[in-house]
Amino acid sequence: MSSLADTLYQRLPAIHRIRDAEQGYPLRELLGVIAEQVAAMEENLEQLYDDQFIETCAQWVAPYIGDLIGYRSLHGVVPGVASPRADVANTIRYRRRKGTASMLEQVARDVTGWPARAVEFFQQLGWTQHMNHRRNAAHYAPDLRQWQRLQWLDGPFDTLAHTAEMRRIATGSGRYNIPNIGLFLWRVRAFSLTRSPAVADETLDGGLLRFDPLGHDTPLYNTPLSEEEISHLAEPVNVPLPLQRRWLKAHLDDYYGEGKSLLLEWAGASPGDAPQPVPRQDIEICDLSDITDGGGTLIGWAHQPAAGSDTIAIDPVLGRIALGTPPATPLLVSFHYGFTLAIGGGEYERGSAAPPTQTVSGGAALQPALDAVQGGGSVEVSDSHPYQGTSTITVDAEASVTLRAGNGNRPLLVASGGIDLDLGAKATLILDGWIISGGTLSLPAFADDEPRKLILRHCTLVPGSSDPALSVSHPFAEVELESCISGPLHIASDAEITLQQCIVDAGAADAIAYRAPDDALRAGGVMSLEGCTVIGKVHTRQLDLASDCLFVARLAASGETWPAPLWVERRQKGCVRFSYVPHGSRTPPRYHCQPGEGDLQTRPHFTSLRYGDAGYCQLRQATPAGIRRGGHDESEMGVMHDLYQPQRETNLRVRLDEYLRFGLQAGIFYPS
Repeated sequence: MSSLADTLYQRLPAIHRIRDAEQGYPLRELLGVIAEQVAAMEENLEQLYDDQFIETCAQWVAPYIGDLIGYRSLHGVVPGVASPRADVANTIRYRRRKGTASMLEQVARDVTGWPARAVEFFQQLGWTQHMNHRRNAAHYAPDLRQWQRLQWLDGPFDTLAHTAEMRRIATGSGRYNIPNIGLFLWRVRAFSLTRSPAVADETLDGGLLRFDPLGHDTPLYNTPLSEEEISHLAEPVNVPLPLQRRWLKAHLDDYYGEGKSLLLEWAGASPGDAPQPVPRQDIEICDLSDITDGGGTLIGWAHQPAAGSDTIAIDPVLGRIALGTPPATPLLVSFHYGFTLAIGGGEYERGSAAPPTQTVSGGAALQPALDAVQGGGSVEVSDSHPYQGTSTITVDAEASVTLRAGNGNRPLLVASGGIDLDLGAKATLILDGWIISGGTLSLPAFADDEPRKLILRHCTLVPGSSDPALSVSHPFAEVELESCISGPLHIASDAEITLQQCIVDAGAADAIAYRAPDDALRAGGVMSLEGCTVIGKVHTRQLDLASDCLFVARLAASGETWPAPLWVERRQKGCVRFSYVPHGSRTPPRYHCQPGEGDLQTRPHFTSLRYGDAGYCQLRQATPAGIRRGGHDESEMGVMHDLYQPQRETNLRVRLDEYLRFGLQAGIFYPS
C-alpha cells in the first residue's frame, strides 16, 4: 500500500479493519485505488501550478505562454532556439533592455549561435561635440602613433570618428550615420589542436618549425571567452579572431597559457614523463617572414632568436616557430585554427563509440595493432600525434575493422607511398577522425565478385595533388564518405559511392575530381550526393541523386577532351535537385537547379578554395540568393547547407523587428 492509502486505512474504526481482515482486505484494496486517484489529482494540481512558469511548465505549454507574451517563433536551427522554452524565458529579460546595444548583441548570439558584436555607429560620427555629452574616445583626427586604435580601423572594434554615410545600412552599404546599428557576426569557428608535435621546415636548417602538422603556414586563432553578463559588450577576446603580431605581443598574458588560445610544451624525455610548459618569459612574438637573396631564393626567416638563447619566437600570422637552441625533446604545440564547419579530421565532438580492441598513442607504429584486429575489432588513437602510414590494412573475410581517432583527438596518418586496403570478401573497413596525407588509399580489384565496404567518417584525405586521394578498382565495392574532405576520387565504373556533407577538391575547376581509376575518359561508379561541394570535373556512369550540391567545374580553355564539366552517361535514371550545375552539363532530370536556362550570371563565389584557409568553401555574400537560399529548405547549396546560415540570418532579422528602438536601422555584417 502507498503511504496515503495506509494513512486512510489506519483512520478507519478498528471494527471495520477487523471485519476487513476477516474478508481478505477488500476495503484496504479499495482505499488503495482511491489513493492512486488522489495522488494523480495532486500531481496534476502541482503541474498546473508549474505550468504558470516557463522554467517549469510542460513542453506543450511553452508555445501557449509564448503566445500570451507575443512571442514569435523562429527557425530551430541553433540550440538556443531549437526549443522555444529558453527563448520565451529570455523574452522578458530582452524587453526590459529593449534597444540597448548589449541587449541586441545578446539576442544576435542567442538566435544565430554565432559570436556577435553590436556597434552604435552614431557614436563614431565626427561632429562637433556637446559639452554636456562629451565623447572622449571619438577622435576625428587620430594619433597615428596609437597603433591599437588603427589595428581595428573600419572593423567591429573601431573607435575612430568617421564622416557620415548616406547609404542605407540595411543593404550593407552604409555604416556611419545617426540611426544606424551594426551587428557583426563571426561565422568562422576556432577549432583546437592539442599537444601536436611542431613540424620542422625541411628546406631550412633546424630550429625552424610550424604549428600545422602538415607543415603549411596557417594563422592562429584565439578561443573566445564566454561573456557572463548581458550588459557586457564583446571585446576581441570574446570572438574568434586571427591573432595579429602586435596585438598578441601587447596582450600575450591573455592568450598564452594552460587552457588559453596558445601553449608550447616540451615533451618528456621518457614516454611516461609529463610535458613541461615553456615559460611565458621565453616567448617572443616576431615577424618570421621569408628572407630571400637577390635571386629570389629562400635563405631563412626574419628575426630569428640569437643562437644559444632560450627564446622561442612565434609568428601567429604565419603559424611559425623559431628556436634559439636546438630542441632536446619534441616541442608540443596547443593552438586554435579557423574553419567554418566541423567536418574532416578534428578534435570536435563526434559522438561516443564502443570500447576499442587496441589502443595506440605517442606516434607508435599502427601496423601491430591493425594486424591484431584484422579478424574483427577496432584500433583507437588517443592523441593528436602524427603516425607513419602502414603500407597495407588487412581485413579478413566477413570481418569489420575500425581505425578511429578517439573523441577529442586529431591524429595525422602520413601515408608515404600510399596505403593498400586488402579487404576480404564481405569485409568492412571504417576510418574515423583521421587526416591522411602523402599517398593514395587504394582498394584493388579482387578475383571474386563478393562485395567490400569502405566507410570514411570525419576524415580528411588532404587535397592539393593531382593524384587521387582514394582509388577503388574493385567493381563490387561500396564506398561511403560522411563529413569528409577529399582530393580527387577514382572509383570503378560498377562500384557505388555515397557522399554526405563532403568536399571533393581536385584543386581547380577544370581539373578532374571524379572518374574511373584506369582511364581518364572512363566513367566512375554510381554516385549519390547530399549537401556536397565538388571542385573539378565529374564523369560518372550514373548519378542516382544529387541534392543541395555545388558542382564547381568548367571545361579547359584548350585541349579539352571531355564533352561536359558534369558528365553523366546514364541519364534516364536519377535526379539532380536544388543544386548548382555548370552550363553544358549532361545530367539526369533537374529540379529547381541553378543557373536557369540562358542565365550566365548566377554562379557561386567563395571566400577561398584553398584547403587550410579559414573560409575554405564558404560562400561569399556576393553569391546570388538563388544559390545562398537555393536548398530544398531554403538553406544554401553545398557543404555548408547544414549550417543553415540563411535561417540564422532570418532569425536575427525577425528579432530586430521586435527589439530595435523606433527610428533606428540595423545592418548585419560578417567579418569572417
